[in-house]
Amino acid sequence: MTITTANWAALRLTPLALAALLLANDCRAEWKVTPTIQLRESYSDNAGNQPDEQARGSFISEAAPNLVISGTGSRLKFNASAEWHKYVYSNDDMPNVRNSDRSYQASAQAVAVKELLYVDATASGSRQAVSAFGPVPNNSYTANNSADIRTWSISPYLRHRFGSTATMTARLSRDSVESGSNSGFGNSLASTRAFDVTSGPAFPDLGWNVHYSHQDMNAQLTGNTTTENSLAGLQYRLTPHLSVTSSVGYDKYQYRALAERTRGRSWSGGFIWQPSSRTRVSATYGRRYFGKTGSFDGSYRTQHSIWSLTYADIVTTTRSQFLIPAALDTAAMLDRLFAGAYPDPVLRQQIVQAYMAQTGLPPTLANSINYLSNRYMRNKRLQGSVTFKGARSALLLSVFKDRTNALSLQQEDSTLLPTQLSSLNEDTSQRGASANFDYRLSTRTSAHANLYGANVKSLRTGLTNDIRQLSAGLSSRFDTKTTGSLDLRHSKGRVGVFDNRDYHENAIVATLTVQY
Repeated sequence: MTITTANWAALRLTPLALAALLLANDCRAEWKVTPTIQLRESYSDNAGNQPDEQARGSFISEAAPNLVISGTGSRLKFNASAEWHKYVYSNDDMPNVRNSDRSYQASAQAVAVKELLYVDATASGSRQAVSAFGPVPNNSYTANNSADIRTWSISPYLRHRFGSTATMTARLSRDSVESGSNSGFGNSLASTRAFDVTSGPAFPDLGWNVHYSHQDMNAQLTGNTTTENSLAGLQYRLTPHLSVTSSVGYDKYQYRALAERTRGRSWSGGFIWQPSSRTRVSATYGRRYFGKTGSFDGSYRTQHSIWSLTYADIVTTTRSQFLIPAALDTAAMLDRLFAGAYPDPVLRQQIVQAYMAQTGLPPTLANSINYLSNRYMRNKRLQGSVTFKGARSALLLSVFKDRTNALSLQQEDSTLLPTQLSSLNEDTSQRGASANFDYRLSTRTSAHANLYGANVKSLRTGLTNDIRQLSAGLSSRFDTKTTGSLDLRHSKGRVGVFDNRDYHENAIVATLTVQY
């Protein structure tokens, strides 16, 4: 992998710089440590997501301690959470289940030298689907079609303002995605150098920007690949609410490709329309080395609702989506919805987290399944969402449509797919929707219902997976630190890549959550 000794030394010293920053006198932050434990008792008539004729029922006792740490200061923002699950089954002979599970995530943004040197760092670990054509359960104990994915990234960068003329950012990043040696996905390590210059307020009507990035990646199973992107853009304000945009650039990818062309010029043209602080629409149309492309991003906010519609057409990989997820963040949507009622951002964050915990809302809304693949892909995603907030109720709706075409060779996934299904992920489509409804029966008790449905299809092989997940229940807050819930759940999906039979699961789940 191409990376200079000086750059690598700087990255190795970054954790020490962060540690020193935490101990510095001028880096005082408000720290909050919140331990929580969940005790859960479930009965599932098909805990292992087996075919209906092989289904086995079991009571499942679960203990799940959780720790959340947050720190906010003038020079440091830190958020981390970790959760561990332990399961005990009344049926000792249960296939495709786990005895324990763990997940964690952490992020930090630090100001090492004011107005000059900054550091971003992240880490995560969770279970992810191996294939989009297997079970995608809405519980944490089912073991089939899943792998442990661990990621980390660290990125020091310099930022300098040239008065009101421009802002320059130079960034050096190192990131890793690991899945162990048995998943067929392998481990990968990448280094990225990026440089950006953006115009400042001295150019109120004609803005401009320049971007360059170069990434070298070494993958355990597929070897070395290189990505290089250059872009220059202009934005001209026609009216106070309407601007036109344009860009030119060059993309250069080095991977074993299906087509001869992996590099070429790019261009785009578009507009940004923002008639008020509540409405914004931006769109582009252009061309890159793989063909015509475009983007769309629109949002509209009222006193009781938020509407959003996005479209993106990008070159991506599974590993990059693990590092930068594309899912809709539920907390971010609720944060915008509650902005009018709770202007203070810290208080608003606490209100949002308490609301999500009480109503059982997922951290992200409906999204396509990010299955394991070692190939470069062209991904076109259309995604929409709307959130309604009433006096006693809330409704979150989201829909998506996703098309993925492989750009690199089938051999890259030979460790993941057998020969007879080597073209399974060559050309796939996904579409789906989710609905999350909550109704407050009293100041302490709420009723909630969640629905998720998705259809996955391999356009080369004809294989499909119809996923349906439905849950409904009641939640109640016994005191300021204790809540309880009772839920009924039904789920359906495909048993596996080699088995086109469906599984069905029905479960009843009682949960007690205690926050210390």
